[in-house]
Amino acid sequence: MQLVGGDNSGVAEAVKQVEQVKQSGKGMATREWNPLDFDIGEEEDEEGTASQSSISPPLPYFDRDRHVAFLEMMYNLMPHHYQSQEINRLTLAFFTISGLHLLRALDRVDKDRVADWVLSFQAHPRSRAQLKNGQFYGFHGSRTSQFPPDGNGVSARNAGHLASTYCALAILKTVGFNLLTIDKESILISLRNLQQPDGSFMPVDVGAETDLRFVYCAAAICFMLEDWSGMDREKAKEYILKCQSYDGGFGLMPGLESHGGGTYCAVASLRLMGYIEDDLLSKTVTSSVINVPLLLDWCMQRQAIDGGFQGRANKPSDTCYAFWIGAVLRILGGYKFIDKIALHRFLLTCQSEFGGFSKYPGDLPDIYHAYYGYTAFSLLEEPGLNPLCAELGMTDLTAIGII
Repeated sequence: MQLVGGDNSGVAEAVKQVEQVKQSGKGMATREWNPLDFDIGEEEDEEGTASQSSISPPLPYFDRDRHVAFLEMMYNLMPHHYQSQEINRLTLAFFTISGLHLLRALDRVDKDRVADWVLSFQAHPRSRAQLKNGQFYGFHGSRTSQFPPDGNGVSARNAGHLASTYCALAILKTVGFNLLTIDKESILISLRNLQQPDGSFMPVDVGAETDLRFVYCAAAICFMLEDWSGMDREKAKEYILKCQSYDGGFGLMPGLESHGGGTYCAVASLRLMGYIEDDLLSKTVTSSVINVPLLLDWCMQRQAIDGGFQGRANKPSDTCYAFWIGAVLRILGGYKFIDKIALHRFLLTCQSEFGGFSKYPGDLPDIYHAYYGYTAFSLLEEPGLNPLCAELGMTDLTAIGII
């Protein structure tokens, strides 16, 4: 499927880019490329032992040109395996467009076309009174979640989603669109409909779970719109604090196991909401609403012997946690304590010959792990990449509005 828009004008260019990448490498894998197959195991020979014969050895350096070609292909014509992810089209677009900005290749996209396309997903109430009907007037994740109006032009339901709204605003900022010109009042007033009595958020107005992911989305939305009227920050803070576990990390909900993604959402939210300072560990006197020493210890224990980061105790290293845990350490001021050489080496084992990154070494690439591979290399200050705003998960240039 084509990522932005619905025509096939970019198909020929996408095919050309793939062929260029193929020609630039030797001994490339011949098995079918399935970007969403995150857990492909090693091939086995007749004796039942693992064989790596179809997998080329990892490149010994960060190959920016291949990554740009990978993202350009995703922008012009995504592999058909992503059709099942159509409902998350805005999220896929965020990974692609923000990824190109990280790689200093944002000139490869039509910024005005992207902005118009993203704006077409916003849900709008028919009147101000509808903002109190319990629904959320943010952004739809895709065309399939934009329910058509009835014969009288009335939409009985909209499917505005917190995560899609975060991605929409992030894309708009990335392409230089002025967020102050959009209908932010509808977003912020209806955003409060999603906050629960305990301070958590649902992603949609009915039938959904509540956890730290959506607290983070709400905080990021308010931060990007420069208006905190969309949430009760004190209630959200209290909910976040209840999620810190005995070992220092944060579970996605109170009482759950500490998790890299949940920990990022907690710490980044508190930072965006102004409850913790940046670079806490550098302060002479540290006073914080969270147990920072215990959190730092938990984060440091997540770097495994292979140099990568795991999301939870006793789990294998995974590319994306180089961002989820690494960004927490960057916010706290503890990133200097990690073994950067070992992390760099691990990430290169997950770099694909096709461009992009896989979840584990030797697997095939996908857009999710590709994006968080780029953010991880940005945290490592890889030459040729734009610096990262850790708490927003996008470039510093995007965060401060310099495009």
